[in-house]
Amino acid sequence: MAGEGSGGARQGLVVLLGVQRGDGPTQVTTIARKIAELRILDDERSALDVHAPILVISQFTLYGDTRKGRRPSWTHAAPGDEAEPLVDAVVADLRGRGLHVETGQFGAMMEVSLVNDGPFTVLVEA
Repeated sequence: MAGEGSGGARQGLVVLLGVQRGDGPTQVTTIARKIAELRILDDERSALDVHAPILVISQFTLYGDTRKGRRPSWTHAAPGDEAEPLVDAVVADLRGRGLHVETGQFGAMMEVSLVNDGPFTVLVEA
């Protein structure tokens, strides 16, 4: 999401969005607000402040539990039919706040490259 704009370097966010079993409308609203308003960009500004583009990628593997055995367990991740409408709702909420949001195809194999601006990754939970 980085590139040169007419005003200099352009900032944006890559959001790896995991949905847990039991998540619903409350989590959608909370997480969308946090993504939009979190002051993590230059000069402690938010995506909403600078109209930063956002790439939302559904990522059930975020809830892989590796505490037991040698294989991750996905029991905490919501199944696709439960997760997809919630991912769509987060995207719609962000767009409703006036943000430009791109997405991948839900459930598809994707190859994503990103460049972090410094060693900065943050876990945001609702």
